[in-house]
Amino acid sequence: MSSRTSAQPALPASEQAAPDEPARSRKRTGLSRETLVVRVLQVSLGVALLGLWQLAAASKWPDPVLAKSPVQSWDYLVGAARSGALWSNTRATMTAVLIAWVLAGLAAVAAGLALGLMPRTERVLSPYLDAANAMPRIALAPLLIVALGIGAPAKVALASTLVFFIVLSGARAGVRSADAEWLRLSAVLGARKHQLFFKVLLPVATPAIFAALRLGLIYSLLGVVGSELISARDGLGQLIAYNSSVFQMDGVYGILVLLAVIAVVLSQLMAFLERRLLRWQPPADR
Repeated sequence: MSSRTSAQPALPASEQAAPDEPARSRKRTGLSRETLVVRVLQVSLGVALLGLWQLAAASKWPDPVLAKSPVQSWDYLVGAARSGALWSNTRATMTAVLIAWVLAGLAAVAAGLALGLMPRTERVLSPYLDAANAMPRIALAPLLIVALGIGAPAKVALASTLVFFIVLSGARAGVRSADAEWLRLSAVLGARKHQLFFKVLLPVATPAIFAALRLGLIYSLLGVVGSELISARDGLGQLIAYNSSVFQMDGVYGILVLLAVIAVVLSQLMAFLERRLLRWQPPADR
C-alpha cells in the first residue's frame, strides 16, 4: 500500500494551483462587475443631467436669454470646429496649460524636496509660503497682463502661480510623511544625505507628488482660462468672454462643457500614468 501511494506521480504545477484559480477568477470578475456598475451609473448620471438641461431650456428657465439647449450648444461647437476657431483657441489654451504645468511643477518638486532636506529652512520659510499660497492669484492677472502683455506669457505666469504652490505643498507633505524611525535607522547604519534622499525620502514622497501634479494640471487649466477671461489674444477663455459679450449663450455653454471634458481627460491621463509609474506600490484598499 505504501509503495503504491509513493509511486503516484506528482500533479503538475498548473493542476496544483487549480483550487486557487476560481478565487482569483471570482476576484477579477468582481472587480470588472464593480467597474461596469460604476460606468453605468456615470453614464446614467450624465444622461440625467443632459435631460434636466434640455428640460430647463424647453421651459425657458431661468431666463429666455440663458435658456439654450444641449443641441444648440452642440451645433455651436460643430460650427466653430468647421471654421477652425475652436481648434486654434483650444490649441492656444492647452499649450499655455502644459507649459505652466511643466515649468511650475518641476520648480515646485525641486523646492519641496529641498525644503524636506532642510527642516530648519522650511520652518523659517513656512509662514511666508503659507501667506503667498493664501493670496487670491486671480487678482494678479491684471498686473501680469500689464507687465507681460495679453499673449501667452501672462497666461503661463498666472497658471504657474497656482500650480507651484499646489505641487510644493504636496512635495512637502510627502517628505514629512517619511517615517522618523526609518530616517534614524538609516543614519545609524551610516547612510549619507544623498542616500537618504534617493532611498527613503524620494520613494515615500513620490505618491504625494504625483497626486499634487494631477491636481496641479487641473489648476493650470483654471489659471490659463481665468487669465484669458480677463484679457487675451486667443484661447477658450477669450472665446467665452466674446460669446458672453454678444449674448451667444449656446457658445458659452458649449465651451464650458468642452472645458469640463478636457479636465476629465487630463485627470484620467494623469491617473493612468500614476498607476503605470507607481506599480511598485501596494494597491489601495477599496
